[in-house]
Amino acid sequence: MTFSPTPLKGSYIINLTPFSDERGWFARTYCENEFREIGHAEKWVQMNHSCTTKKGTVRGMHYQLPPFREIKMVRCIRGKVFDVIIDIRKDSATFLQWFGVELSPEAMNMLYIPVGFAHGFQTLSDNSEMLYHHSEFYTPGAEGGIKYNDPAVNIKWPLEVTSISERDLNHPGLTEKFKGI
Repeated sequence: MTFSPTPLKGSYIINLTPFSDERGWFARTYCENEFREIGHAEKWVQMNHSCTTKKGTVRGMHYQLPPFREIKMVRCIRGKVFDVIIDIRKDSATFLQWFGVELSPEAMNMLYIPVGFAHGFQTLSDNSEMLYHHSEFYTPGAEGGIKYNDPAVNIKWPLEVTSISERDLNHPGLTEKFKGI
């Protein structure tokens, strides 16, 4: 695996290093020793798998509130997505800045998302599937969200939004009262 820092401190694009032969390939997606080198010492306590059937769908932008903040690592295992993170860390030099990367099985990449970020994605193909690793258990009532098209962040989604949940559509807009988490 290779870890490439993004412009938002603590987040990384992780490229897998496959070992190939006539049977196909094998790649490591996690190694405690290698992740320790980027400062990751938490254990993964939950893994989730999602399938989004319609191209152009947006899921997000989600985060968990203290004390249930989490580290995430996401990988697209079918289809293609534009994965986005927003820095919502109090006092961060990149507060409310966003970063996006295309994830796909062909690219063999993942995104490591530290504590203090909102996360979401847009599907770039039908039937896109994502795997998520979480360092904290999902806690109902401790969730927050930022509207996918909030002008304070101004994410440039690559496609027209074709589908979004009612919940995600109704996240409140950011105001000057929002100081981060």
